[in-house]
Amino acid sequence: MAERKTEERSLLTKLSQIDRRILFLLIFACATIPLLLGAGLRMSVTAPVQGLYDAIDGLEAGSYVWLAADYDPGSKPELSPMNYAIVEHLFRKDIKVISGSLWAPAPPLAQAVFDEMAPRHGKQYGVDYVNLGFKEGREAVMVSIAEDLRRTFPEDHSGTPLDSIPMLEGISNLQDVEMIICVSAGYPGIKEWIQQIATRYDTAIGGGVTAVSGPEMYPYIQSGQLVGLLSGMKGAAEYEQLVERPGLGIAGMVAQSSVHVMVVIFIIFANIVYFLEKRRAR
Repeated sequence: MAERKTEERSLLTKLSQIDRRILFLLIFACATIPLLLGAGLRMSVTAPVQGLYDAIDGLEAGSYVWLAADYDPGSKPELSPMNYAIVEHLFRKDIKVISGSLWAPAPPLAQAVFDEMAPRHGKQYGVDYVNLGFKEGREAVMVSIAEDLRRTFPEDHSGTPLDSIPMLEGISNLQDVEMIICVSAGYPGIKEWIQQIATRYDTAIGGGVTAVSGPEMYPYIQSGQLVGLLSGMKGAAEYEQLVERPGLGIAGMVAQSSVHVMVVIFIIFANIVYFLEKRRAR
């Protein structure tokens, strides 16, 4: 009997003193394996995400969309998957995409999306999409684009005059586009597009934001000023599911969920060991 108690005491001691590096390794595995293997996850699609999908899906081929990719490398993990999924949908629908940025770090991130997606869909620069680059001025730029595109962006991001780009023939301002889609990490972002454009012109606005900014945007959906919204990585994953293009959004959600499950297991395990030690002490 004494020998058995000694064995139990030894086992509990070992369990309570597990090297934390083992725990870190398990968390690392849970986070990286889904990203490396591209694991899938089915989830229910929320109404704001479905709203954006339906709005884009309802556009006719050849329509024009202004895509404001306004984020930086720090918010890229959350917002870049949204951008990929949205561009995937726009290209499938043969929508003409005009990209312009009010965040200085954004144009290369937006161009990286086009560089990957355009060859898949046989799209040509200047014919099916264009990247106008960055313009300083925040809300003033929004108002200026709404009045005169060429005055605001005389050239694209590589210095080509807008009048030399075939796709932009007949496009004078934002009133010539069917929808504004803003993928933004903050200010200026969707709220400013609503304040400056939606309140003045009859232009549909939708887009995506980081998870922390999502709750602030939902009143605009209820008021009808936003046709749809992607919030955080979950919103990106839902949109990837709708366009049937699994990417970093879904993989990221699997990784995040796996880590959460592992943390819960750690908590349960620690409590079991604690109560067993407490009972043994009594």
